[in-house]
Amino acid sequence: MKLRLSKRALQEDFQGDFVKMMLEVAAKGNLISFAGGLPNPSSFPVEAVKEACIKVLSNNGAGALQYNSVDGYLPLREFIANRYKKSGINLEAKDIVITNGSQQALDIISSVLVDAGDNIMLEDPSYLAALQTFHLYNANIQTVNLKEDGADVEEVKNVIEKYNPKFFYSIPTFQNPTGITYTNEVREKIANIVKKSDTFFVEDNPYGELRFKGEHQNSFGKLLGEQAILLGTFSKTVAPGLRLGWIASPVKELVTKMKEYKQLVDMHTNIFSQMVVAEYLKNNDYDEHIKTIIDLYGKQCNCMLECLDKYMPKDMHWTHPEGGMFIWATLPKGLDAIELGKKAAEAGVAVTAGEPFYERKRGEGTFRLNYTNSSFENIDKGISILAKVIEDMKKSQ
Repeated sequence: MKLRLSKRALQEDFQGDFVKMMLEVAAKGNLISFAGGLPNPSSFPVEAVKEACIKVLSNNGAGALQYNSVDGYLPLREFIANRYKKSGINLEAKDIVITNGSQQALDIISSVLVDAGDNIMLEDPSYLAALQTFHLYNANIQTVNLKEDGADVEEVKNVIEKYNPKFFYSIPTFQNPTGITYTNEVREKIANIVKKSDTFFVEDNPYGELRFKGEHQNSFGKLLGEQAILLGTFSKTVAPGLRLGWIASPVKELVTKMKEYKQLVDMHTNIFSQMVVAEYLKNNDYDEHIKTIIDLYGKQCNCMLECLDKYMPKDMHWTHPEGGMFIWATLPKGLDAIELGKKAAEAGVAVTAGEPFYERKRGEGTFRLNYTNSSFENIDKGISILAKVIEDMKKSQ
């Protein structure tokens, strides 16, 4: 028979191919991998989750293994809503839908808000898998450049006035891939611009809890109320394998439509995982657990920054994040990061070239480093190897 794929399945997707390659590289055991965005497995609360599994199956095993509501497990949604309230965001459990990781949330938002040809706005560079998702829905992606203090405010204003985008998708805290955080001043300016439009602000916040220095910044949920759609996840603070994230919005009609779409796609998120995480959160000090992750990641980040200072050429530069999982580096003029990625892999180190993070294939000299999934020894060794590869590339120019 002849295989007749849909036009959507046949779309060429540079970013999608790169995501696949990046995950495959990160999984190879013989490389020191600064690619991918993997949490440190030593941070996973294995024993506590094991105890939670036993309690869930002992107390309500049949319920944990039965079909459930598309909304998500109520105690888990109440926990999330209460954390939002502590940060000044007035959300209730009914405003939250539990998703199969925050990645599914991107698909749900796209399905509910985006028709082919609709304009949306993204940071440039932006999260790879978000770009991939929005391409599948044939959105017209308008981009705004990132500066050290966040998105370029004037560009945000111009894009909203010219294109009236359905939403602005942003990771304003410890952005992926750059590690940049919007200052409160930039957040307030952007919020004031968005308020004058019909544009939603989609705030993706997978790393916000992982601040190891500096001051917490206001959420757009607090600044924008109904115009903010909030995405969150337990992947970075509990474990990614559980695949639990969420969408939150106080707009009833929007939440209803998102639930209708999700129910058609998968009926509901894994209820067993939801009940296990809710049980874990009930019986353990979540904030103390996060503090241990922050302490570890802060030390790993400092180690990598010190190694970059120690080994790298003086004509390179990189970001200095206050939290999250990534450092964004820029090569000496004339060097290409995709070539670096190939040569570094041959030398035993995996990095992620920056070009695919851009909507229009820019950033040839940039690359992303993940510091959370490597030992201190491997950070030192890997950065040393990487620096030698870069020096060799400079000599062959």
